[in-house]
Amino acid sequence: MDNSGKEKEAMQLMADADKKVKSSGSFLGGMFGGGHHKVEEACEMYSRAANMFKMAKNWSGAGNAFCKAARLHMQLQNKHDCATSFIDAGNAYKKSDPNEAIKCLNAAIDIYTDMGRFTIAAKHHISIAEVYESELVDIEKAIAHYEQAAEYYKGEESNSSANKCLLKVGAYCAQLEQYQKAIEIYEQVGANTMDNPLLKYSAKEYFFKAALCHFVVDELNSKIAVEKYEEMFPAFSDSRECKLLKKLLEAYEEQNSEGFTDAVKEFDSISRLDQWHTTILLRIKKNIQGEEEGDLK
Repeated sequence: MDNSGKEKEAMQLMADADKKVKSSGSFLGGMFGGGHHKVEEACEMYSRAANMFKMAKNWSGAGNAFCKAARLHMQLQNKHDCATSFIDAGNAYKKSDPNEAIKCLNAAIDIYTDMGRFTIAAKHHISIAEVYESELVDIEKAIAHYEQAAEYYKGEESNSSANKCLLKVGAYCAQLEQYQKAIEIYEQVGANTMDNPLLKYSAKEYFFKAALCHFVVDELNSKIAVEKYEEMFPAFSDSRECKLLKKLLEAYEEQNSEGFTDAVKEFDSISRLDQWHTTILLRIKKNIQGEEEGDLK
């Protein structure tokens, strides 16, 4: 479907809205009143233009138009509409200019936090984190926004949402070799979930990840950690994860590279290990004396 007509129409609307804004602030506009009404009309025109740009898949045009609408909403003291327009702008810019998208989403977050809407602010911090993850590949900044989202969720007692954000942080910290921080997160989330009947099944996975992070740094620490987790959470002792850890610790003590690989393969044949686990396990295996950088096959 040809939407080039929509784009022309959108550009005309933008030009008309710009004129309205100028005339609203002019001397005559002030003399005869109606300035406020003109700004409201211009605001509505920018929003319509933005939606036409969207139909024409001109994402930068849509983002720009929504931003203009947002600024006018702010002028009119319509905080909620202003934040919504910045979110719409951010979503449009995500498809063309990730840095502009982040600026718009941050502007909306500032408004929501000022209004005390922390759950919505947290949701948009996650959106920014995802842009940093997938578009800009800046993991440190993604971590910062997941952490901020977790803080806001915790403050609003949305612990399940907070834990989801923290687990993202934990996974990235381990990848970046910030093991101590990853361990603290996995232990904290494990402790939070082990007493919840609906979530306790996941706790063993978090303690498993914490123990693996310990293992990369120091095998003895990992041994002590496994004992601590068994004490804290008796169901962990019977889990396949705990049994695998004990086999890996034994193979490591004996500097038995083959035994280490066999234990991993046996576990993986029943419960598939993802990329994160594989990366960490390879780092541990590399610490076995004389082991070159290899694989787990």
